[in-house]
Amino acid sequence: MNDNHQGQDSGNDSTTHFGYQQVPKGEKAAKVAEVFHSVAAKYDLMNDLMSLGIHRLWKRYTIEMSGIRRGQRVLDIAGGTGDLAGKFSERVGPEGQVVLADINDSMLKVGRSRLVDRGLIGNIQYAQANAECLPFPDNHFDLITIAFGLRNVTEKEKALASMFRILKPGGRLLVLEFSKPVAPGLGPIYDQYSFKLLPFMGKLVANDPDSYKYLAESIRMHPDQETLKGMMQTVGFERVDYHNLTGGIVALHRGFKF
Repeated sequence: MNDNHQGQDSGNDSTTHFGYQQVPKGEKAAKVAEVFHSVAAKYDLMNDLMSLGIHRLWKRYTIEMSGIRRGQRVLDIAGGTGDLAGKFSERVGPEGQVVLADINDSMLKVGRSRLVDRGLIGNIQYAQANAECLPFPDNHFDLITIAFGLRNVTEKEKALASMFRILKPGGRLLVLEFSKPVAPGLGPIYDQYSFKLLPFMGKLVANDPDSYKYLAESIRMHPDQETLKGMMQTVGFERVDYHNLTGGIVALHRGFKF
């Protein structure tokens, strides 16, 4: 792994990282939005290609760790094309509620269209929302999930604090995100895959190598497992733990509000 890049921001409080570039903080959200506007239509196909379909297993594990029950209220942040929201909709039943939230209108439209096509319309609502200032009441949700979205957020601590505020006491947050490989020898192989093969697939399938180069870089800039655990604890989450999946390429972080 390129540890020089791992989770590091510049010392300048007015800038932040966009992949390996430094950009003004106020511009990052728009730049991330451009990436996801660009890839929205091919997002699911590229997920399957990039992960060899394993992202479905990572999400299934997240659902199993959610502890969600009928009648409960779920928020799926950066919910994109609706993979998790659809499963949660079935689990909470008609008396429950699922909110699919995404900052990106293109992704939200793709997600809504997919879920409506599946007939999941009764207990799902949609919100275009910024994770840093979530527009929901205090102590409102039993479960909050964010899958492969936190690394794109400019102010991660602010977003985690916003999630903590709207979570009910007794509720849990699950953060599924690319992380730092821990299996021996996996790092160099993963780097080759990320920086050579990923942009090539992006060009071939989505005609957009730059967006997939950004995605690879954004993964390297995301805090590693222990750093993210500490960030969750700092904003108030308790019993925080994480589970490495696929050798640490992905980790599922879990925290509770009491």
